[in-house]
Amino acid sequence: MSKVTALSLSIAVLGGIWAFLALGPLSGSVLVWVGFIAWGSFFNNGGDNASLQKTVVGMIYGAILAGIALNLVGADPLGLGGTLAAAVYIAITVFFLVIVAGVNLLSSVPANVYGYAATAGFALSTNNMAVTATDLSNPVILIAVSSILGAVFGSISGKVADALAK
Repeated sequence: MSKVTALSLSIAVLGGIWAFLALGPLSGSVLVWVGFIAWGSFFNNGGDNASLQKTVVGMIYGAILAGIALNLVGADPLGLGGTLAAAVYIAITVFFLVIVAGVNLLSSVPANVYGYAATAGFALSTNNMAVTATDLSNPVILIAVSSILGAVFGSISGKVADALAK
């Protein structure tokens, strides 16, 4: 079997399993779309054990920075108000999103950005700003769990594809 066919089959089957789990038994505990973003990030980073680590660490780091940005916008400690506050706090946190690229586990800037964007997008689209909660109602934690599982599914799909292609 060709490598492309093996990977297509592996991702199709495991993608269906992921969707079933995320939309069924794990509904409310993970987000199907974030898992697929992490899955794609895993392969974009090289599809090996190092890329699994970079995807997980990067996406969680991005989620944490987005949580900090959301918290700062809500608290507005500089008293900037409205759109200006959001712009300034986002600019500050995005600087830290990228400046860490010299650190090996945070060197995948796209993974960092995916975690940030997924967290901010989810929080803003659902009006869920519970970034200090210690459970899955916290967008940072929800995105982190979804990212971990999605990256793991990516890793498994790569290993299954390798076995099928041999």
